[in-house]
Amino acid sequence: MPKKEIVQLKTAAANPNLSPATKFGNLVFVSGQTGRHPETGELGKDIREQTRFILERIKTILAAAGTSLDNVLAVTTYVVNPMLVPAYNEEYAKYFPTSKPSRTTVTVAALNQPELLIEITATACIPD
Repeated sequence: MPKKEIVQLKTAAANPNLSPATKFGNLVFVSGQTGRHPETGELGKDIREQTRFILERIKTILAAAGTSLDNVLAVTTYVVNPMLVPAYNEEYAKYFPTSKPSRTTVTVAALNQPELLIEITATACIPD
């Protein structure tokens, strides 16, 4: 029987209350990531940059777990303004040009910090 395993990784501005991801069997569950640069912790200046920073963070976390964006099965995104969704979609498409994972995008009133425009979580598999 598989056991839950915490994916250990140090990224800048990581939330100390969360594990970057957990693994269970061949599944990887990435915690919600926000728009801060993975190495510097600098907040992206707009929705495009925050989306890129998030997806780079997720890419790094997945690599530490032994997988990649190619194996993402599902994505859930929280955006603070529906007017930002088209720009988010354009950046997202650069990371998932084909074989797009299932996705849910929700507009929310706010995230836990007023300067955050977007938060993304993902579930991926580790291929055999």
